[in-house]
Amino acid sequence: MNIYRLLMNKQKFAAILLLFTAILVLYSCTQDVLESPLDQRLQIALDNCAPSGNHRDFLLPQSNDFQNIPQDPKNPITAEKVALGNLLFFETGLALAPFQEISKSSFSCGSCHVPTAGFMPGRPQGIADGGIGFGVNGENRDKYPSYDEDEIDAQGIRPLTQLNVAFVTNTSWNGQFGANGVNENTESLWSNNEETALNFHGFSGNETQNIAGLDLHRMVINKTVLDTLGYTPMYDVAFSDYPVEERYSVETTALALSSYTRTLFTNEAPFQNWLQGEHTAMTDQEKRGALLFFGKAGCNTCHDGPALNAMEFAGIGVQDLFEHGGLGTDVNDKKNLGRGGFTGKEEDMFKFRVPQLYNLKNSPFYFHGSSHNTLRDVVQYFNLAIPENNRVPESQLSSFFRPLLLSETEVDDITVFLSEALYDPNLERYVPENVLSGNCIPNNDPFSQIDLGCE
Repeated sequence: MNIYRLLMNKQKFAAILLLFTAILVLYSCTQDVLESPLDQRLQIALDNCAPSGNHRDFLLPQSNDFQNIPQDPKNPITAEKVALGNLLFFETGLALAPFQEISKSSFSCGSCHVPTAGFMPGRPQGIADGGIGFGVNGENRDKYPSYDEDEIDAQGIRPLTQLNVAFVTNTSWNGQFGANGVNENTESLWSNNEETALNFHGFSGNETQNIAGLDLHRMVINKTVLDTLGYTPMYDVAFSDYPVEERYSVETTALALSSYTRTLFTNEAPFQNWLQGEHTAMTDQEKRGALLFFGKAGCNTCHDGPALNAMEFAGIGVQDLFEHGGLGTDVNDKKNLGRGGFTGKEEDMFKFRVPQLYNLKNSPFYFHGSSHNTLRDVVQYFNLAIPENNRVPESQLSSFFRPLLLSETEVDDITVFLSEALYDPNLERYVPENVLSGNCIPNNDPFSQIDLGCE
């Protein structure tokens, strides 16, 4: 009898448990149906914009998911290359060809691509060789007093971020680097200067620009240097397929750097979390801003794909860097011509590559000339569509550069989407604790050492 009652109680308990589970499942399904109307509208808008009709097309890869990261077939990403490139990116010990001896071993790639500044300069213009000081995000870096303006390594255009660069096939503001993509059938132009001649190596933009950059930014790469710093064993592992006589070179160094930078994704931003189903990751205002971005404002017409960028060139009539504190540049700087400075075509003049939009709030300088200092100003500039550079003919302005007719509230909503929903707060995960030289990173000059607390 006791056994019978026990069995009956178990059956009742199982039935109650089954009923409770069914109710829970039904409640969950109901919750999905009753989900925030904002979430529903945003998902529909994203589905409509996505190439495959699925909002998940806007998801960025994970940094260790090498198989799904866009990459150069001639430079397949490996963990060994990424580990090496991570150190080399911040290694000031390679800075052995400065204009003045006083700057030797004092700068790195990270001098102009500061992680805490969104892998951009923390000031309007990057300064590598000839720069001194750091501040908190690189904002206090300035020209070394003994350097003349034409001696420092500072380019006449604002450096682009290294974030989400895997989705860029042809790098720089004018897209001049890279043998394929938009540079197919431009071979006749490549011999015009030493930098673009590197396209004949056949690599993609990231790899080609890094080959050019190591020389441009006064780095020295050879076996003696790498032996001294202790990197040759890492090269042996990362590039075992290279003959020993070619292994410790500018090319392999550039390939390691490119492998590393291709893994720099802002995949912890709230918008990315929302895309993965965490719908509380964004606030209602951020969601309204996203709806405007992918809807009424039409921002995604140019800023599309996982990185919200494009391999297209557009003229929007903003001012140039020489007008906003740029050193070593002036009105005649070829960089002011954008794509036209590379192709020489009239129709390409004053048109610049459409950049990615993540972590823009890290460094308060916007556009190729650092001509605006707040994201709201940027949104308002597009909203009003009044060009500010009188040297840019109206014929060169993008057809999409026209008044958006957004209200002040709508401008605020898009601004908050850009500044908060597209902000990955954890970029320090991409920074090594130290480099093999033991030098201070990303700068090693005396003032930076003090600022960084590593003197």
